[in-house]
Amino acid sequence: MVKMITHQALDERLDALAVDPERFARAAFELSAELDREGMALEISDPLSWRRPRPESSVGQRVPLKQQFRADVDSIIPMDRAAEQRLARRVEFARIRLDKALDETGIAKERLPSAVGHASFGVQGAVSQGCTLPARVCRRWFEWHALRTEVVERNLYLVLINVERYSHTSASQADMIQEASAALFRAVDGFDWRRGLLFRTYAVHWLNQAFRSYLYNFSNTVRVPVYLQKALKHVNDAKQELGDHNAAAAEIAEVAEMNEHLVENAMNAVRSARSLDAAFDDDGEGGRLKDLLQVEGDEGPYSTALEDVTLESSIGDALSGLSERERLVIERRFGLGQEREHTLAEVAGELGVSLERVRQIQVRALGKLRTPALRKQVDPFLN
Repeated sequence: MVKMITHQALDERLDALAVDPERFARAAFELSAELDREGMALEISDPLSWRRPRPESSVGQRVPLKQQFRADVDSIIPMDRAAEQRLARRVEFARIRLDKALDETGIAKERLPSAVGHASFGVQGAVSQGCTLPARVCRRWFEWHALRTEVVERNLYLVLINVERYSHTSASQADMIQEASAALFRAVDGFDWRRGLLFRTYAVHWLNQAFRSYLYNFSNTVRVPVYLQKALKHVNDAKQELGDHNAAAAEIAEVAEMNEHLVENAMNAVRSARSLDAAFDDDGEGGRLKDLLQVEGDEGPYSTALEDVTLESSIGDALSGLSERERLVIERRFGLGQEREHTLAEVAGELGVSLERVRQIQVRALGKLRTPALRKQVDPFLN
């Protein structure tokens, strides 16, 4: 059976080392070597140990995802400053032990599994699944991972508090909560207990970074450059200051102290889009947009009549710039509006010219069609 040092015993040792914060890392490394010689592993807490029992009446009930997440977070027992500092020191100590094990076995950190579940170790402490590296390395990785997870779970309330600041946006709150939960792991890795800060003070920075990153990169169906999204924020602020939502670009540029061309680009770039299958609520229980849209004579929820621009109309506009003979060659050769594509010989016979002449007309027509304007029109249909 694996010998373990309890959290209480480890905290007593680490508290003594923390008296001299500057020497803590070196002293913790020596303590790690001592525990290795004794064959001691770190205690792994049961996640239920930092949760309050949930009411029996709520168990098994089907509730919306966000409500369920809030109930889970509310059941987590908060930490005071002293408990938070001790847990942070345990995390650092576990990382030191993991680095030591990697150095001694010559294994690169990149080879560690991306995640290890709580069931990866049996009662005796042996590796059961999820890690193919040497048992000692897997054990050290799991100890560090378990302690980081405890810090994250005991601070999930920060996610719920801060996500409300972005409730006015059209972004999915469920997705934002997921991004923020992942950001808490990055906050744990960067947190330094020596500075005397509360973890939540440091973590809020990472949460806001995650929220803004999600809004900039994923909230729009078509990704809009970050500089335009930032410019749009100044545009919206200027509109509020003017008290006119339909203010002209020149007025907005003057108030926001921005270039008028940048104002126009920002206003034109951000166009809202919504999936026909998107539900009206975050829980997915409400109606969907396709239920409200109906095109006469159409059997399904989608029709090209719902589009601003169609491929047919875009190609028609492009072909309108060609001569009559050039348009005929392109239509016949590529089967546009035809039952099939035609060969050079067939087109030559129809026009009464040579094969080479048809090829020349085709090359000239294609050259005229290779314009930025046409590319902009057909790009949405090529992606």
